[in-house]
Amino acid sequence: MAKPRKTWREKLADSKDLPKVVPIEGRMTKRWGTGTVVIPAPIEVDAIMRTIPKGKLITINQIREQLAHKHKATIGCPITTGIFAWIAAHAAEEALAAGRKRVTPYWRTIKSGGELNEKYPGGLEGVRKHLEAEGHTVVQKGKRFMVPDFERRLF
Repeated sequence: MAKPRKTWREKLADSKDLPKVVPIEGRMTKRWGTGTVVIPAPIEVDAIMRTIPKGKLITINQIREQLAHKHKATIGCPITTGIFAWIAAHAAEEALAAGRKRVTPYWRTIKSGGELNEKYPGGLEGVRKHLEAEGHTVVQKGKRFMVPDFERRLF
């Protein structure tokens, strides 16, 4: 018999043995240089995303910077930080579907450069609706959707 699938909220709460700070070595040094990288716990990424007030935005790179600072690491891992933001977004949507009113405002977390994350629940259109409802302007550039004045709105 197959194990039941974990809910998004269970995935968010499962920190395994994270966070951990490890040396940057091997092939990683080409891209990230030298020093240390923090691999955050999913709940840490969610906690930062929760702090962003209505009308403000944060980029995934800012989240990585906060994590690195918190753990005294050179950088925050871009791969796991992005994955955990995605898990936080789906956990928030799951909580909304269960009737919760206050959830992590994942739509306020954007890619560097002001681009909306198409992998969040509802896709680009869902994220766009949330942001426009909070007074942000969203424009389409080719296939991408952007908040043009995002720098002025950063938390």
